[in-house]
Amino acid sequence: MNAAATHRDFQEAADLIVVGAGMAGFCCAIQAASQGANVILLEKEAATGGSSRLSGGSFAFAGTDEQHAAGIQDDAAHLLDDLRQIGQHKNNEALLAAFGDEQHATYRWLQSFGLVFGPPKIASGQSVPRTHRADPIGMFRLLEQAAAHTGRVRLLRQTGATRLLRDQASRTVIGVLAQNTRHTLTIGANRAVVLTTGGFMRSEALLAKFAPNQDAALRMGADGCTGDGLRMAWQLGADLCDMGFIRGTFGIHPDAGPRDHHFLHSIYMGAIAVNRSGHRFVDESLSYKLVGDACLLQPGAIGFQIFDQGVMDRSTADGSSFDLAAERRTGRLIEAPSLPELANRLGIDPTALAATLERYHADIAHGADQVFGRTSLSSGWGKPVRIERAPFYGYPTRSAVVGTYCGLVVDASLRVHDVFGAPIPNLMAAGHVTGGFHGAGYMTGTALSKAAVFGRLAGQTAVGPTEQPPR
Repeated sequence: MNAAATHRDFQEAADLIVVGAGMAGFCCAIQAASQGANVILLEKEAATGGSSRLSGGSFAFAGTDEQHAAGIQDDAAHLLDDLRQIGQHKNNEALLAAFGDEQHATYRWLQSFGLVFGPPKIASGQSVPRTHRADPIGMFRLLEQAAAHTGRVRLLRQTGATRLLRDQASRTVIGVLAQNTRHTLTIGANRAVVLTTGGFMRSEALLAKFAPNQDAALRMGADGCTGDGLRMAWQLGADLCDMGFIRGTFGIHPDAGPRDHHFLHSIYMGAIAVNRSGHRFVDESLSYKLVGDACLLQPGAIGFQIFDQGVMDRSTADGSSFDLAAERRTGRLIEAPSLPELANRLGIDPTALAATLERYHADIAHGADQVFGRTSLSSGWGKPVRIERAPFYGYPTRSAVVGTYCGLVVDASLRVHDVFGAPIPNLMAAGHVTGGFHGAGYMTGTALSKAAVFGRLAGQTAVGPTEQPPR
């Protein structure tokens, strides 16, 4: 069957088809079902969650209970200011406004399903600690339960959409062509199709097309992140944005596989980053996207995070990128009783490393390093520290494309727009398949927050205000 169809062609139908059962997909399906819609939720893999399940489970929310308990002052306006700053003011202001209006309500909504957030941590792009971690495995168990509890969400695993179907006369999107392990299916959507298919981190063809500068970066993400939704909408003339802002993430071990998402970010706890020559190559307080770009330019595209026991003492036993002790247990974190011995074990010039630290310590004693201008641990939060207390640690580090953070152009109602700026009738998108929100940079935790907020908004707007959504 080609991309044109009539309602008589469908083998199955629902009010809403949601393509991709990750964070955005589940939030969309649950919200739409709570407003009385029948939903078919498609997932091409056997397990739900996609790259969200593999992630560290970090959300960026402002004004939370956890922040209040820690004495941290934060609100939506402050969060949006940080997003503009890290995004170099390339963000879509309408999307930022919608996110700011809904982020706290979505935080409460997720709590209503039993999701528990950890204490706030400082991370990339944040001027105050606002990274709230949740267990990603438990999170999707709760979301699956919430979807099933509605009685209106039908989850079809190992069923991937391959084409969008349009009415021959009106060119309105009316369904999808899908493929499971045995059959090809035509599924109709009475209200809308919502694409929540994630990024394209596992598509070498799309990365070569849109991010050739990331050729030396590792590839991370779920097997299904191959850009299906992007391609299907693109075929219908959908516009794309932020494609030139794809960057890798600094912090992954060189031996990590594509589904091993344990990043280490000791640089935001006091570590420095050096290359094989023992020289610093970047302001470590910058976004790990920018640090990742700098790492790609180093010999062998590798860097080393160097820190001491003082930084190790700040390790958090929560599986996050600040869980330094967990990496020590894996054997990937190199430990030594002295800096020269650490340098030798890492294959770094010990004399150069000693000189680098001597210069760094002298500079930060006066407020800022004179090489790159580092004055904080992250985005103005915290002060750099001396690295002098044995034992010493080194973590070999690469940059990895763990997210693409670009894609379909959507408006604040999550309608997909074509290349002439007009909405494609009955086609919506949310989450990682969309662009516009992050701009030229990325704040830790906003991938999951964005997916939850805009997935939920897509469910609301696709169905309409039939009843007040739960808060």
